[in-house]
Amino acid sequence: MQLPDINTKFLGKNVIHYQKIDSTQLEVWRRIEKNAENGLLVITETQLQGKGTHGRSWYTGKDKNIAFSFYIKANCNIKKIEGITIEIAETIVEVFQESYNITLQIKHPNDIIFQGKKIGGILTETKLNGDIVKDIVVGIGINTNQETFPQDLQDIASSIKKEFGIIVDNEKIISKFCNKFEEKIIKRIG
Repeated sequence: MQLPDINTKFLGKNVIHYQKIDSTQLEVWRRIEKNAENGLLVITETQLQGKGTHGRSWYTGKDKNIAFSFYIKANCNIKKIEGITIEIAETIVEVFQESYNITLQIKHPNDIIFQGKKIGGILTETKLNGDIVKDIVVGIGINTNQETFPQDLQDIASSIKKEFGIIVDNEKIISKFCNKFEEKIIKRIG
């Protein structure tokens, strides 16, 4: 799969797309064990065991939302990636502001919200060797075009479509994110 309008050196150049998978995050880690390419991006339409923070699961509605994980081969001191999750959140907020002129908020350190309801989340995982970060895997889930939520999520979760009446082009959002975030990660780790 090729993302539209991608102008990166590595992030999102190699994209693997699934209709359904257990977790994009788990799939990236599995591929790292088999020598994955730097910048690998795994996208799915449906996640069966999406990973959230603190061991929670991340609900991904069928064929409507953004669910992807990507791999950065780092090999840098851990201090260089301090605050990376919040920088990812800021990048997501910028992309939606520029693309659709909507303002989302960040609930530190890893949630994208609107009027107190969760729209998206970020999971950043690393593999360390002492103080050296070898691998970074970031999972991003954003409720974009979903209109209904399970009963237990209705009061705490929402989507771009539900809040703003906008149908989001998921692939374009992912491309814009990759284009912006690659510049930021290169400044951090070279």
